[in-house]
Amino acid sequence: MQKILNLLPIITFFIFYKTYDIFIASKFLIITSGLTCILHFIFYKKVDKINLISFILISILGSLTILFHNSQFIKWKITIIYMFFSIILLISQFYEKKPMIQKFLEKNIKLSSIYWKKINFFWALFFLFCSILNIYIAFCFSEEAWVNFKVFGLSILMLFSIVITSVYINYKTLKKK
Repeated sequence: MQKILNLLPIITFFIFYKTYDIFIASKFLIITSGLTCILHFIFYKKVDKINLISFILISILGSLTILFHNSQFIKWKITIIYMFFSIILLISQFYEKKPMIQKFLEKNIKLSSIYWKKINFFWALFFLFCSILNIYIAFCFSEEAWVNFKVFGLSILMLFSIVITSVYINYKTLKKK
């Protein structure tokens, strides 16, 4: 249920973009992002920080997109969020005892700290790469190409990175046994 809730804003954005335009899609992105936060609170008694930050950014950049009738604002959202993730992961990599990825996954996965640091660094670079790639696609290609990249391209890249990480973790945990 939680995964479906998290996909609701992007699916709604895509449908309304294909049916109408980026301005109507931005309105519904704001609405569904807010609705997602509310539903998270109703069902899980909390709102994830990521969803809340995303909602705030979507509200600001989506409103600017609508107000100024300029799609450039909404295109920055994913870049800002992915840059934020990259910075947080890099800070945890170098300034904390445990990398952020380890803090999220160590209950379910047992690895030595050196492997956690490699995985954390991989994801920091991945988010940095995606944020830069988003800027490139957003400002060097058509709006439709950017929307397709945002919905499908980034999803495929994310899935590919999850598979790479999973294979790496499995290799390291099997090698350890």
